[in-house]
Amino acid sequence: MTKQPTVPSGDGQAQSDVRMVPITQALVAAPRETVTVPASLAQYKPEIYRIQPGDTLLVTVWDHPELTSPAGSQQQAVTNGRLVQPDGSFFFPYAGKLDVNNKTIEEVRSTLVGKLSQYLKSPQVDVNVVGHGAKVTLQGAFEDTAPQSFTTVPLTLSQAVGQARINVEEADLAGFVLTRDGQDYPLDLDALNRNGKIAGDVYLKPGDRLYLPFNDRKQVYVIGEVLRPQALTFKTTDMSLTQALGQTGGLNPVTAKGDAVYVIRGMDDNSHEQATVYHLEAGSPVAFTLADRFPLRPGDVVWVGPAGVTRWNRFLTQLLPLSGIISNAASAQYNFDRN
Repeated sequence: MTKQPTVPSGDGQAQSDVRMVPITQALVAAPRETVTVPASLAQYKPEIYRIQPGDTLLVTVWDHPELTSPAGSQQQAVTNGRLVQPDGSFFFPYAGKLDVNNKTIEEVRSTLVGKLSQYLKSPQVDVNVVGHGAKVTLQGAFEDTAPQSFTTVPLTLSQAVGQARINVEEADLAGFVLTRDGQDYPLDLDALNRNGKIAGDVYLKPGDRLYLPFNDRKQVYVIGEVLRPQALTFKTTDMSLTQALGQTGGLNPVTAKGDAVYVIRGMDDNSHEQATVYHLEAGSPVAFTLADRFPLRPGDVVWVGPAGVTRWNRFLTQLLPLSGIISNAASAQYNFDRN
């Protein structure tokens, strides 16, 4: 069994809790994991619309405007409608208090016809939902997080997200979560719609919650001999080593050591993975074909080491100010002695 090399510490002793892994063709050859929509979401098909508490129903009884438009024919439909109470009850004159919760429009219409037939001859009744109480709530990196109402036309995930508008600069597309009936369903929106592929749509249910996290906690840090050292924020599922180096201006052509590109990955608290340092010998342009297929994780530190002349120049830079202090002190002592 081949023993993994270790990373030497500053005192020359090996640290057994950190392993060094070269970035090779074999390392990056593993195919990406296929991301799919959970079956329970993909297979859900909404039934015919069922009335929910908070809905407003407009009941039309033909030839009886006193029942249809008690607020007057000039009023809006919602004004003449009647609200379904939180307990699912609904009141209509001569029909009394009815339980309409989770009933279809046709079921409510048939019930009203039966009740009104005791007072009217062959009543012609029509029922419409003119205000909807069932909603889907949205949180996170959307431009508009106002709750969206359901209608008699089924609402899909893409419609809800499109109406809410994603904040593309601050959203973490890979961290999207749909919560239904107390269960969270992570949906990687970036991976599901990649390389020209469009994921099948998901129908929403009343009470669903859509959460799109902000990306401010998903960063990779590029330091060392690059032109613009900085923290880079993930906006998609992953970021390749090539992308990270490219966004920071690439290796400094004067000070960088081409074969000293490292990715420092800390220990994973959940999987208890060993802390790892990945090494890319980037002295050849061919090496960047490997870097392009090496995915970074949030929290990774990309460090580009300095060339030998850089280390010497830095030593001189640090030494010269100190030499100046010593020289000034010696000169001051000499003048003091002469006086």
